[in-house]
Amino acid sequence: MSEDTTPVRVLVVDDHPVFRAGMVAVLEDLDDLDVVGQAGDGAAALDEVARLAPDVVLMDLRMPGMGGLEATARIGTTHPATAVIVLTMDEDDDSVFAALRAGARGYLLKESDGDDIRRAILGVARGEAVFGPRIAQRVLAFFSASPAHTRGAVPFPQLTDREREILDLLAHGLDNGAIARRLVLSEKTVRNRVSDVLAKLRARSRAEAVAIARDAGLGPTPPANQT
Repeated sequence: MSEDTTPVRVLVVDDHPVFRAGMVAVLEDLDDLDVVGQAGDGAAALDEVARLAPDVVLMDLRMPGMGGLEATARIGTTHPATAVIVLTMDEDDDSVFAALRAGARGYLLKESDGDDIRRAILGVARGEAVFGPRIAQRVLAFFSASPAHTRGAVPFPQLTDREREILDLLAHGLDNGAIARRLVLSEKTVRNRVSDVLAKLRARSRAEAVAIARDAGLGPTPPANQT
Protein backbone atom coordinates (compact mmCIF):
# COMPACT_ATOMS: atom_id res chain seq x y z
CA MET A 1 0.00 0.00 0.00
CA SER A 2 1.04 3.60 -0.51
CA GLU A 3 1.88 5.95 2.34
CA ASP A 4 -1.59 7.44 2.03
CA THR A 5 -3.68 5.34 4.43
CA THR A 6 -6.96 7.15 3.80
CA PRO A 7 -9.53 4.44 2.95
CA VAL A 8 -10.92 4.39 -0.58
CA ARG A 9 -14.58 5.47 -0.48
CA VAL A 10 -16.80 2.95 -2.28
CA LEU A 11 -20.42 2.97 -3.45
CA VAL A 12 -21.99 -0.44 -4.21
CA VAL A 13 -24.72 -0.52 -6.89
CA ASP A 14 -26.72 -3.70 -7.53
CA ASP A 15 -30.44 -4.42 -7.82
CA HIS A 16 -30.23 -7.70 -5.87
CA PRO A 17 -30.43 -6.83 -2.14
CA VAL A 18 -28.86 -10.10 -0.97
CA PHE A 19 -25.85 -9.82 -3.28
CA ARG A 20 -25.48 -6.12 -2.48
CA ALA A 21 -25.56 -6.75 1.27
CA GLY A 22 -23.03 -9.54 0.92
CA MET A 23 -20.68 -7.35 -1.09
CA VAL A 24 -21.00 -4.52 1.43
CA ALA A 25 -20.19 -6.95 4.26
CA VAL A 26 -17.07 -8.21 2.46
CA LEU A 27 -15.78 -4.71 1.75
CA GLU A 28 -16.54 -3.37 5.23
CA ASP A 29 -14.13 -5.94 6.68
CA LEU A 30 -11.23 -4.34 4.78
CA ASP A 31 -9.33 -1.54 6.53
CA ASP A 32 -8.30 0.22 3.30
CA LEU A 33 -11.88 0.50 1.97
CA ASP A 34 -14.84 2.47 3.30
CA VAL A 35 -18.31 1.64 1.98
CA VAL A 36 -20.04 5.01 2.05
CA GLY A 37 -23.32 3.96 0.45
CA GLN A 38 -25.30 1.62 -1.76
CA ALA A 39 -27.96 1.86 -4.46
CA GLY A 40 -30.35 -0.48 -6.26
CA ASP A 41 -30.41 1.07 -9.75
CA GLY A 42 -28.62 3.56 -11.98
CA ALA A 43 -30.76 6.57 -11.09
CA ALA A 44 -30.23 6.04 -7.38
CA ALA A 45 -26.52 5.58 -8.05
CA LEU A 46 -26.34 9.00 -9.71
CA ASP A 47 -28.04 10.58 -6.70
CA GLU A 48 -25.64 8.86 -4.30
CA VAL A 49 -22.57 9.81 -6.33
CA ALA A 50 -23.67 13.45 -6.29
CA ARG A 51 -24.33 13.28 -2.54
CA LEU A 52 -21.35 11.21 -1.38
CA ALA A 53 -18.60 11.79 -3.99
CA PRO A 54 -17.17 8.25 -3.67
CA ASP A 55 -13.77 7.40 -5.11
CA VAL A 56 -15.02 4.19 -6.72
CA VAL A 57 -18.41 2.80 -7.74
CA LEU A 58 -18.96 -0.95 -8.06
CA MET A 59 -21.65 -1.03 -10.77
CA ASP A 60 -23.92 -3.84 -11.90
CA LEU A 61 -24.96 -3.69 -15.57
CA ARG A 62 -28.45 -5.17 -15.71
CA MET A 63 -30.84 -3.28 -13.44
CA PRO A 64 -34.46 -2.12 -13.77
CA GLY A 65 -34.96 1.47 -14.85
CA MET A 66 -31.62 3.08 -15.60
CA GLY A 67 -29.05 0.38 -16.18
CA GLY A 68 -25.36 0.36 -15.40
CA LEU A 69 -24.20 1.48 -18.85
CA GLU A 70 -26.17 4.72 -18.82
CA ALA A 71 -25.27 5.40 -15.19
CA THR A 72 -21.57 4.81 -15.91
CA ALA A 73 -21.62 7.22 -18.84
CA ARG A 74 -23.38 9.90 -16.80
CA ILE A 75 -21.00 9.52 -13.88
CA GLY A 76 -18.08 9.94 -16.26
CA THR A 77 -19.58 13.17 -17.56
CA THR A 78 -20.72 14.74 -14.31
CA HIS A 79 -18.24 13.27 -11.77
CA PRO A 80 -15.05 12.36 -13.67
CA ALA A 81 -13.08 11.95 -10.43
CA THR A 82 -15.24 8.94 -9.52
CA ALA A 83 -14.03 5.69 -11.08
CA VAL A 84 -16.52 2.98 -12.07
CA ILE A 85 -15.80 -0.74 -11.93
CA VAL A 86 -18.43 -2.91 -13.58
CA LEU A 87 -19.20 -5.99 -11.48
CA THR A 88 -21.50 -8.27 -13.43
CA MET A 89 -22.25 -11.79 -14.63
CA ASP A 90 -22.11 -10.64 -18.28
CA GLU A 91 -18.84 -11.49 -20.04
CA ASP A 92 -19.89 -11.19 -23.69
CA ASP A 93 -17.94 -8.82 -25.93
CA ASP A 94 -20.87 -6.45 -26.41
CA SER A 95 -21.18 -5.88 -22.65
CA VAL A 96 -17.44 -5.57 -22.04
CA PHE A 97 -16.72 -3.04 -24.77
CA ALA A 98 -19.93 -1.10 -24.22
CA ALA A 99 -18.90 -0.65 -20.58
CA LEU A 100 -15.42 0.50 -21.55
CA ARG A 101 -16.78 2.96 -24.09
CA ALA A 102 -19.19 4.25 -21.44
CA GLY A 103 -16.16 5.08 -19.30
CA ALA A 104 -15.75 2.13 -16.93
CA ARG A 105 -12.19 1.83 -15.63
CA GLY A 106 -12.54 -1.78 -14.57
CA TYR A 107 -14.60 -4.86 -15.42
CA LEU A 108 -14.97 -7.85 -13.10
CA LEU A 109 -17.23 -10.86 -13.04
CA LYS A 110 -19.33 -11.57 -9.96
CA GLU A 111 -17.45 -14.82 -9.48
CA SER A 112 -14.39 -12.74 -8.47
CA ASP A 113 -13.23 -13.26 -4.91
CA GLY A 114 -12.88 -10.54 -2.30
CA ASP A 115 -9.13 -10.14 -2.80
CA ASP A 116 -9.55 -9.57 -6.55
CA ILE A 117 -12.29 -7.00 -5.96
CA ARG A 118 -10.17 -5.23 -3.34
CA ARG A 119 -7.16 -5.06 -5.67
CA ALA A 120 -9.36 -3.73 -8.49
CA ILE A 121 -10.85 -1.01 -6.28
CA LEU A 122 -7.43 0.12 -5.05
CA GLY A 123 -6.07 -0.03 -8.58
CA VAL A 124 -8.69 2.16 -10.24
CA ALA A 125 -8.49 4.56 -7.29
CA ARG A 126 -4.82 5.02 -8.30
CA GLY A 127 -5.82 5.68 -11.90
CA GLU A 128 -5.23 2.19 -13.27
CA ALA A 129 -7.50 0.15 -15.55
CA VAL A 130 -8.27 -3.26 -14.04
CA PHE A 131 -9.90 -6.32 -15.62
CA GLY A 132 -10.64 -9.82 -14.44
CA PRO A 133 -8.49 -12.54 -16.07
CA ARG A 134 -11.02 -13.68 -18.69
CA ILE A 135 -12.03 -10.10 -19.45
CA ALA A 136 -8.38 -9.08 -19.87
CA GLN A 137 -7.96 -11.82 -22.48
CA ARG A 138 -10.87 -10.40 -24.47
CA VAL A 139 -9.53 -6.85 -24.29
CA LEU A 140 -6.03 -7.93 -25.36
CA ALA A 141 -7.45 -10.00 -28.22
CA PHE A 142 -9.47 -7.03 -29.42
CA PHE A 143 -6.53 -4.62 -29.45
CA SER A 144 -4.20 -7.16 -31.03
CA ALA A 145 -6.61 -7.79 -33.92
CA SER A 146 -5.60 -6.55 -37.34
CA PRO A 147 -6.63 -3.01 -38.30
CA ALA A 148 -8.78 -4.40 -41.09
CA HIS A 149 -11.03 -5.94 -38.47
CA THR A 150 -11.12 -3.00 -36.09
CA ARG A 151 -11.11 0.15 -38.17
CA GLY A 152 -13.65 1.67 -40.43
CA ALA A 153 -15.52 -1.50 -41.38
CA VAL A 154 -18.80 -0.73 -39.64
CA PRO A 155 -19.97 2.52 -38.07
CA PHE A 156 -20.32 2.39 -34.28
CA PRO A 157 -18.72 -1.02 -33.68
CA GLN A 158 -19.68 -0.74 -30.00
CA LEU A 159 -23.32 -1.24 -30.98
CA THR A 160 -24.97 -4.57 -31.73
CA ASP A 161 -26.57 -5.03 -35.15
CA ARG A 162 -30.02 -4.40 -33.66
CA GLU A 163 -28.86 -1.27 -31.83
CA ARG A 164 -27.27 0.06 -35.03
CA GLU A 165 -30.56 -0.61 -36.85
CA ILE A 166 -32.48 1.29 -34.18
CA LEU A 167 -30.00 4.17 -34.34
CA ASP A 168 -30.48 4.38 -38.11
CA LEU A 169 -34.25 4.55 -37.65
CA LEU A 170 -33.81 7.26 -35.04
CA ALA A 171 -31.69 9.16 -37.53
CA HIS A 172 -34.56 8.83 -40.03
CA GLY A 173 -36.80 10.59 -37.52
CA LEU A 174 -38.89 7.64 -36.28
CA ASP A 175 -40.20 7.68 -32.72
CA ASN A 176 -40.29 4.62 -30.44
CA GLY A 177 -43.75 3.55 -31.58
CA ALA A 178 -42.83 3.68 -35.24
CA ILE A 179 -39.58 1.80 -34.60
CA ALA A 180 -41.47 -0.86 -32.63
CA ARG A 181 -43.91 -1.36 -35.51
CA ARG A 182 -41.14 -1.46 -38.09
CA LEU A 183 -39.08 -4.04 -36.19
CA VAL A 184 -42.03 -5.94 -34.66
CA LEU A 185 -40.88 -5.23 -31.13
CA SER A 186 -42.65 -3.91 -28.05
CA GLU A 187 -42.28 -0.20 -27.30
CA LYS A 188 -40.71 -1.12 -23.94
CA THR A 189 -38.03 -3.14 -25.73
CA VAL A 190 -37.34 -0.27 -28.11
CA ARG A 191 -37.19 2.20 -25.23
CA ASN A 192 -34.62 0.03 -23.44
CA ARG A 193 -32.56 -0.41 -26.60
CA VAL A 194 -32.59 3.34 -27.24
CA SER A 195 -31.32 3.91 -23.69
CA ASP A 196 -28.50 1.42 -24.34
CA VAL A 197 -27.62 3.19 -27.60
CA LEU A 198 -27.45 6.58 -25.88
CA ALA A 199 -25.24 5.15 -23.14
CA LYS A 200 -22.85 3.50 -25.59
CA LEU A 201 -22.59 6.67 -27.66
CA ARG A 202 -22.29 8.76 -24.47
CA ALA A 203 -25.07 10.93 -25.90
CA ARG A 204 -27.03 13.02 -23.45
CA SER A 205 -30.24 13.01 -25.51
CA ARG A 206 -31.93 11.44 -28.51
CA ALA A 207 -31.22 14.59 -30.49
CA GLU A 208 -27.50 14.29 -29.77
CA ALA A 209 -27.54 10.61 -30.77
CA VAL A 210 -29.31 11.49 -34.02
CA ALA A 211 -26.70 14.17 -34.76
CA ILE A 212 -23.89 11.69 -34.11
CA ALA A 213 -25.57 9.10 -36.34
CA ARG A 214 -26.13 11.53 -39.20
CA ASP A 215 -22.53 12.73 -39.01
CA ALA A 216 -21.53 9.09 -39.56
CA GLY A 217 -23.79 8.74 -42.59
CA LEU A 218 -26.86 7.13 -41.06
CA GLY A 219 -30.35 8.45 -41.64
CA PRO A 220 -31.74 10.06 -44.79
CA THR A 221 -29.38 10.83 -47.64
CA PRO A 222 -28.84 14.58 -47.79
CA PRO A 223 -29.86 16.30 -51.00
CA ALA A 224 -27.13 16.95 -53.50
CA ASN A 225 -25.70 20.47 -53.45
CA GLN A 226 -27.25 22.64 -56.08
CA THR A 227 -25.16 25.27 -57.80
